Amino acid sequence: MGNRLSKIATRTGDDGSTGLGDGSRTFKDSFRIHALGEVDELNSHVGLLLCEDLPQEMRAELLEIQHDLFDIGGELCIPGYQMIQAEQVEKLDGLLAKYNADLPPLKDFILPGGTRAASQAHICRTVCRRAERNVVHLGREENIFPFARQYLNRLSDLMFVLARSLNRYAGANGDVLWHHRSKTEASET
Repeated sequence: MGNRLSKIATRTGDDGSTGLGDGSRTFKDSFRIHALGEVDELNSHVGLLLCEDLPQEMRAELLEIQHDLFDIGGELCIPGYQMIQAEQVEKLDGLLAKYNADLPPLKDFILPGGTRAASQAHICRTVCRRAERNVVHLGREENIFPFARQYLNRLSDLMFVLARSLNRYAGANGDVLWHHRSKTEASET
């Protein structure tokens, strides 16, 4: 799967192009590189989330997600190559069901916040949505396999649920609810 880098400063990108895993080159502002960069940023944010106080089981699950995100990056880096499978998407569905089971139903919108870990999970969620949008955009221009896109869609949902779970784990007062102005103003009169 491509060559391993033995040196980082190659200077081959000085012309605004970058190498793909299949040996071809593309411009650094191509749709493929945008999508790849967003997945890389997401993986970095998940790494930052792993620096927080987390339940051990969640920590192991997030580490596995990081490996999956690296697989998505590999898939994006090599046109026509598939690494993400339906089973990986299904595993996220299982995690969603697991973490949702202990949460109260939402009756209002929530704000990103609460604990630092929950806030970082919300950052992961928003970056994941951006990565998903870029993968969708790439898929409109080039043929890509659907499981990477589906994985990102489920992962953004999971990050929302994990944020709620992390607030509960830390003993925070639950979700930070959004107070709609007209609703608040009506209750004050």
